[in-house]
Amino acid sequence: MIDALRNSVAHVFVDHLDSPSLTDTDQHHLSRVLRLRDGESVTASDGRGGWRACEWADGQLRVVGDIVRVPAPTQRIGVAFAPVKGDRNDWSVQKLTEIGMDDIVLLAPTRHSVVRWSDADKQLRKLSVVAREAAMQSRRVWLPAVSGLVSLADALVMPGAAVADPSGTAWFASMGTEHSATLTAPTVVIVGPEGGFDIDEIPASVPRVSLGDTILRAETATLVAATLLASASRAKGAS
Repeated sequence: MIDALRNSVAHVFVDHLDSPSLTDTDQHHLSRVLRLRDGESVTASDGRGGWRACEWADGQLRVVGDIVRVPAPTQRIGVAFAPVKGDRNDWSVQKLTEIGMDDIVLLAPTRHSVVRWSDADKQLRKLSVVAREAAMQSRRVWLPAVSGLVSLADALVMPGAAVADPSGTAWFASMGTEHSATLTAPTVVIVGPEGGFDIDEIPASVPRVSLGDTILRAETATLVAATLLASASRAKGAS
């Protein structure tokens, strides 16, 4: 069944799998941008774990397979980060979606934040579209949750939250070693702005994890954190 997803010419999200219908935007993308031909494979998902095989026919979807249900992840993983300048937020959300994050959280301005949105709702709607498009490209059947603006205080009390900090525990480097069983795996990594967090912004009780030995740009840190979280999650699932 997974091969049908991977090998489809296109993947789209629809409201109802019983009778999948395309939005005008998706119909234009498939017909005018991808230039699908009749009979080419398309998979459709409801974004909530359900999907089915279809084919392109006269500019619409024709159902050719049964509905398949993929269970929700047993442990959600995610990254919370402070918005940065320009289009790098789009890039971050795109890559976090492709890597497999379940939760993408945009932080409200902190002490060293440079970006302070005047219209957060508009920005979040835009980023939700970016996540949807990235989920189509990466053949996801569960859409990630994009939320914000979440205060740092609320992010810090998320289950499994840890702050990315160069002086933190190198937990990820211990994966697969004899020490990994004694370490608690984070499920949400919080990445600060370019200037980082001040010491008094993060309670001493909050775990800190290192993402490596080098100083990373904020958007690079989100990507590294997501990659390590996804790798740890796969390793746990395989054990």
